[in-house]
Amino acid sequence: MKIDVIRPGELGKAEIDAWREMQHATPRLGNPFLSPEFTVAMGEVCAEARVAVVSEQDGPVGFFPFERHPGGVGTALGAWVSLCQGVVHAPGAEFDAEALLRACGLHVWEFGCMVDGQKWFQPFEVLRQEAVVLDLADGYAAYLDGLRERSPKFLKSTLYKERKLGRDAGELTFDFAVRDEEQFRLLRSWKSAQYQRMGRPDRFGRAWVVELAERLHAIDTPDFAGPLSMLYCDGKPVAGHFGLRSDTILIGWFPAYDPEFAKYSPGLIQHLRMAEAAAAAGLRSMDLGIGTGSEYKDALRSRGEPVSEGCVRRRSAGAAAYWLRRTPVRRARQFILDSPALYGAADRAMKRYGNLRARLKTR
Repeated sequence: MKIDVIRPGELGKAEIDAWREMQHATPRLGNPFLSPEFTVAMGEVCAEARVAVVSEQDGPVGFFPFERHPGGVGTALGAWVSLCQGVVHAPGAEFDAEALLRACGLHVWEFGCMVDGQKWFQPFEVLRQEAVVLDLADGYAAYLDGLRERSPKFLKSTLYKERKLGRDAGELTFDFAVRDEEQFRLLRSWKSAQYQRMGRPDRFGRAWVVELAERLHAIDTPDFAGPLSMLYCDGKPVAGHFGLRSDTILIGWFPAYDPEFAKYSPGLIQHLRMAEAAAAAGLRSMDLGIGTGSEYKDALRSRGEPVSEGCVRRRSAGAAAYWLRRTPVRRARQFILDSPALYGAADRAMKRYGNLRARLKTR
């Protein structure tokens, strides 16, 4: 087995074709965050982006996207924004985690949303959670029937608010793939304001995230696209979402709405319209990411898909030093996640901080 480490922009057509075939052969690897398009786009905005190409005599059998930082520290590619990570591989391929890291020049490699079935990394998992999935394989009507059975009050309330929004503010319309850059900027401004209200770091406060999103939004092919969806009242945008899609799955990534319309829950209406459009486009599912602490995701879900968090470590001094620095922080975070009371308290504290920071900015 041969392992070559290259920059994403150095991937050739034959390698990208092989990558795509691996995704098609193993459906769980079909996530857009595991696509060559996302990897290449990350390479254009991140100097640390690399890809390990694992080959045997007949050609590539795996692709491992990652970021390489000083001291032999590796992270998942685009870890701050990526919702799916791991090795894209041919069916039946086998890997040795330590050998892979050694070839990549890494002592450790951290992951936060590992796709299921990566058995060579499983010994290094420290936390397993579930991503929320909306099953659209049998069409939107079938999904809606299931939602009505699982979450009847939620669906009834959302449909009522949708009708009321239409009566109060004008006819509702929806567009699944908006190309307008001004509306894209509007969505980002809504999302930045939401991050501030919640006391969370603003993803769009980082120039590389904005550039990445713009590059991905420009892609529209049968295998990959970055669709911007928008919900309108009387032609005025009231909610939107920017995500990624493959030929089978749509990823929930950056949803946001105009706070002026908050009482109507336009974000929930947007999600239902988006699921309807995705099903009509032939997509088989929507993945909303990890659902911990999210009531609306719990209500919308059809099923969960396992994802894991952890850190792969070689038997080296560099890995040992990194473990000593990071383990207490990781254990404290997991302890909070495992306790609903502590998680709720932390979430409320962050929102209070966000509101205080917003008030201070307006003075």
